[in-house]
Amino acid sequence: MPELMPTIFFGHGNPMHAVSNNMYTDGWTAIGASLPRPRAILAVSAHWYIPGCAVTAQAAPPTIHDFGGFPRALYEVTYPAPGSPELARRVQDLLAPLPVALDDNRGIDHGAWSVLTHAFPRADIPVVQLAIDERQPPAYHYELGQRLAPLRAEGVLVIGSGNLVHNLHAYAWGQHGVQAYDWAVRFEERVRELLLAGNHGPLVAYEELGRDAQLSVPTPDHYLPLLYVLGLRRQGDPVSFPVHGVDGGSVSMLAVRFG
Repeated sequence: MPELMPTIFFGHGNPMHAVSNNMYTDGWTAIGASLPRPRAILAVSAHWYIPGCAVTAQAAPPTIHDFGGFPRALYEVTYPAPGSPELARRVQDLLAPLPVALDDNRGIDHGAWSVLTHAFPRADIPVVQLAIDERQPPAYHYELGQRLAPLRAEGVLVIGSGNLVHNLHAYAWGQHGVQAYDWAVRFEERVRELLLAGNHGPLVAYEELGRDAQLSVPTPDHYLPLLYVLGLRRQGDPVSFPVHGVDGGSVSMLAVRFG
């Protein structure tokens, strides 16, 4: 039997982290080194946010550069990990009778590869991505995480990649050493408290957590990957925060690990 895999939420932040070395990328490298080798990786990224449910199913997914205005070096990054049609079909089975499309065209987006280039730099572990259905409420995404929980016992590392706090309107572009906004700090602290207490309800119903939540999560795309990981949590799983910090005052880089 494969070892029970942890499940991890990564705060991925700026795509330039893919070609940088800093305290966040050092943390991602350390996470990768601390894990048992996964049979495959299933990634839920904030950057595949579409009106439907789909999973990548090709054997050799391309590297998607889904951004603009960055230095050329970032567009030259490739993450040539293989795909896994087998895992794609397993995800489809676990989520049945929900219709899950097998996507033979889409590749791996920067929400996944900007982190994986540091955590698993050899790119030799199969990677599959699961889309986030933008039409559905938060409870739906938490439930999907619960339904994917058997993968942890099958040697699959399930990761969510987004940001707990992600407010680009308030982001201090081009500035260094910017202090985190009070509301960002308070929201992250509240989420940490709820995670440590194992109190999932308010995390799923995050829109009811007040103005700090409204400012920290103005759109759901970067928050929802956390709910998939939360749904995979087993009773008794330890929770830890192997990476932390707030970038540009309004983007939380917190990583959350269960198991």
